Amino acid sequence: MKELTRAEDQIIQILWKLEKAFVKDIVDQFPNPKPAYNTVSTIVRILEKKGFIGYKAYGKTHEYYPLVPKEK
Repeated sequence: MKELTRAEDQIIQILWKLEKAFVKDIVDQFPNPKPAYNTVSTIVRILEKKGFIGYKAYGKTHEYYPLVPKEK
C-alpha cells in the first residue's frame, strides 16, 4: 500500500471520522489556523488518484468518502 504524507494522513483521518464530507467540511475540522480550501482540495484529489477515497458528484461539487477501511 502507498505511503501517505502527513497532510494526506490528516485528511483521511478526518474522512474516516465524518464518513463522507465536502472539502468545506474537511477544512472546518482542522484547528486554527485552518489550511486553505484549495490546499485541502488538492490533497483530496491526490488521495482520490491514489485510490484512498472516492466521491459522488453533485454538479461541480464533490462529496468525498473513504474507500479503504481505517484498519488498513
